[in-house]
Amino acid sequence: QVQLVESGGGLVQPGGSLKLSCAASGSIFSIYTMGWYRQAPGKERELVATITSGGERNFADSVKGRFTISRDNAKNTVYLQMNSLKPEDTAVYYCNADREKFPRIKYWGQGTQVTVSS
Repeated sequence: QVQLVESGGGLVQPGGSLKLSCAASGSIFSIYTMGWYRQAPGKERELVATITSGGERNFADSVKGRFTISRDNAKNTVYLQMNSLKPEDTAVYYCNADREKFPRIKYWGQGTQVTVSS
């Protein structure tokens, strides 16, 4: 069973930066697309960024130019570097692992709170 554990969330002022980490158990990390999603109170969970096993990145329009996703397969870890944070970035951020081969199994972390406020 794959387990995902997020860390790095916290309180930051607008314009500040945070770096989130997601550590995955197991040795099959390299065949998963990894992603970050977020959910604010009263809103739907939304995609923030993804990175495939081959390193292809995709970002939501709202975070392009501000956030960067990266992965270290040797460490089974995916990162989300968040710069120029805005209050609207406030949400619980969830790590996701999406298996690229059959069966298409998905795993979710428990989330980490990011609060952007002055």
